[in-house]
Amino acid sequence: MPKVKVTSWPHDNAPTESDLRNLYAAEGMDPYRWSNGPHDRYQAHSHSFHKVIYVVSGSITLGLPERGESVTLATGDRLDLPAGVVHDAFVGPEGVVCLEGHQR
Repeated sequence: MPKVKVTSWPHDNAPTESDLRNLYAAEGMDPYRWSNGPHDRYQAHSHSFHKVIYVVSGSITLGLPERGESVTLATGDRLDLPAGVVHDAFVGPEGVVCLEGHQR
């Protein structure tokens, strides 16, 4: 199974959206921004591309039903989600704003 990787923000201060966009640019990605309200849900699905998400604010929990695992992402956290990995999502109580890019 492809490896899902979560990288926590390594600094004491929360990143700005500009900080996160610069990280994408350094990897040759042009991210787009999306958001969801508190407690929104996404049903289990997968993608045909490698997704890279940074949380700008709020939180989101991604479930990995085929693995029996879940991971909660907060401000500054990065998720690398390989193509084909089935996942669902549940947005935290304050909503979530994310940047998303796709690796080639």
